[in-house]
Amino acid sequence: MHSILNTIKKIIGIDESYTHFDTDLIMHINSVFFILNQLGIGPEEPYSITGPDEEWSDFFMGSKESEIVKSYIAMKVRMMFDPPQNNALAQVIKEQISEFEWRANVASGV
Repeated sequence: MHSILNTIKKIIGIDESYTHFDTDLIMHINSVFFILNQLGIGPEEPYSITGPDEEWSDFFMGSKESEIVKSYIAMKVRMMFDPPQNNALAQVIKEQISEFEWRANVASGV
């Protein structure tokens, strides 16, 4: 698979070679991993990253929800790191995040 940090950077529009915001992004990504843990997604212990070396396969370990989780993490990080100034777009992203959380709850049985 690919680096978690670099994937999220790409999705939110930051080149992977630009590392100025890595500390902020890592903090937000780890916050979302904690939320996912509470939703029953991922390993038993909350997962976290420290840099670009951790890969999606380290988190998923064969899980089938990989693409929805990647989208969820990207949207949550975007809303924490650089929320859209357009209120309508921000609302659409918030609604999509809520739907993903609901679906994660249903899928995990929590």
